[in-house]
Amino acid sequence: MAELTVHAPAKINLHLEVLGLRPDGFHELAMVMQTLDLVDTLTMRPTADGRIDLHCDAPDLPTDADNLIVRAAERLRSHVGLPELGARIALSKRIPIGAGLAGGSSDGAAALVGLNALWGLGLTADQLHAVAAGLGSDMPFCLNGGTQLCFGRGEVLETAGLSDPPALAVLLIKHGDAMVSTPWAYGRCRELRGDFYLEREDEFEQRRSVLRRGPLVAALRGEGSLPRLRNDLQSVVAAEVVSVSEGLTLLAAAEEALAVAMSGSGPSLFALFADLAAARRAATALAGPLAAAGFESWCCRCTSSGASLGTSAAVQANE
Repeated sequence: MAELTVHAPAKINLHLEVLGLRPDGFHELAMVMQTLDLVDTLTMRPTADGRIDLHCDAPDLPTDADNLIVRAAERLRSHVGLPELGARIALSKRIPIGAGLAGGSSDGAAALVGLNALWGLGLTADQLHAVAAGLGSDMPFCLNGGTQLCFGRGEVLETAGLSDPPALAVLLIKHGDAMVSTPWAYGRCRELRGDFYLEREDEFEQRRSVLRRGPLVAALRGEGSLPRLRNDLQSVVAAEVVSVSEGLTLLAAAEEALAVAMSGSGPSLFALFADLAAARRAATALAGPLAAAGFESWCCRCTSSGASLGTSAAVQANE
């Protein structure tokens, strides 16, 4: 195989609930995650020199072992016992870096999908998931994509029962200078909310069951209107990152917005709309205030695919 292309879609958190602490020190989470048609693109060729050579059009992004693409490639060839496998990979970035949109995890998942095909390894989806789970909590979801309930650290997936993506569009914004450390956000959450953490597995499962049967999942299936979105990290981050509180206020002013929230640990923020036309109208109406406050923006659709080969992922132009 001379060359192949893999698409790596961004994700947003439609729900993020911090349930408590796990024995391994990570937080036990109950989430709903959704992929978008804002994607990075990986182009890869096999090499015979045993090197993983990554190039990226974003100069600030590391291309050594700090990048999940390189780590995923090294883990994959170690998993199959073929250290001589090599690849030259070019990454075209469109997902904002450090934005709470799983751009790095999605790129890593795309590397697993692409190199499995490029190197002719023939690993099953379950085998790729096992490799992905060892690399990052979001990576199993990034392999699957679509609309998923995510439990544990985020690596335990359940389908939300949707065969098609929700008929929703997203206005996504990120301040150009804002960065949020995920460990810091969870650490502050523990400091501020730790007294309310659940402790037992039966308590965790009760909260999972509430989410499965709740109004958000029903609305995503087309059964009722969207409730207010929950992200337990949002109030923690918004209290200390000015651009997050300002951006939420700006998005809440959009006339047709159905719901507004922060994604993950931030600093990206989003508003949901009934369709792409409504999202674009909101982007136009807010263009001046967003630009004045230092925000970039994108209009996106919800999609049903995760990391995928070829042209199966719809790629939208930046809005």
